Amino acid sequence: MTAFPATRYSAVREAASADPDTRRRGFEALAAAYWKAVYKHLRFKGMAREDAEDLTQGFFARAYEKGFFDAYDPERSRFRTFLRVCLDGFVSNERAAARTLKRGGGQLLLSLDFEGAEGELGRVVAAPNPDPDEAFRREWVRAVFAQAVESLRRLAHELGKEAALAVFERYDLEGPDATTKPTYADLAQQLGLPVTQVTNYLAWARREFRRLAIDALASQCGSEEEFKAEARDLFGADPRR
Repeated sequence: MTAFPATRYSAVREAASADPDTRRRGFEALAAAYWKAVYKHLRFKGMAREDAEDLTQGFFARAYEKGFFDAYDPERSRFRTFLRVCLDGFVSNERAAARTLKRGGGQLLLSLDFEGAEGELGRVVAAPNPDPDEAFRREWVRAVFAQAVESLRRLAHELGKEAALAVFERYDLEGPDATTKPTYADLAQQLGLPVTQVTNYLAWARREFRRLAIDALASQCGSEEEFKAEARDLFGADPRR
């Protein structure tokens, strides 16, 4: 496996660690990042909800128990592609085992919001000519950005920048789905801030969000080369420039 810079955290590397605590931490991070993509991939392929829930839990439990991800080689494929290949093979051969694992036979049982994922599923199915591979990738990207948003929220609370967070949430997270996207002046009036402060807050939040998204992306890559390739796809350029 290509050496990954020690300064960049990789859950992929941790999941293959010989140290049990490190391995579990890395594996749980990967499961948190990918479980919705796995669940929706199964549902999109026509699997019943209960079976998809069982197999999602079972896949991660069996992968943890058997070390599925230890064989990953970043020189041959991207990790998300490797994971999906593992998933498809597991589904073909391990349905009965997956159900047993979910009910207590495995070493890793995750607490997953299947109800929330099911509510989101309609948007994928309703898309014209939906493609399973693209749907899997899109859900993974959604997870990367969701992780960055949660990290930004924690950072804003730690630094006492709740107002900057509110500007970011209302303009960049809620604004695109609003009937009328708020202007800087609208936000200034709503939050009792000068327009210039709204501009400064939004710049800070966007900068930190980008940094945190890069960190989240890097944690799900097994090598610097894979990270650069995923970053180009996600950001359109080297995100560190």
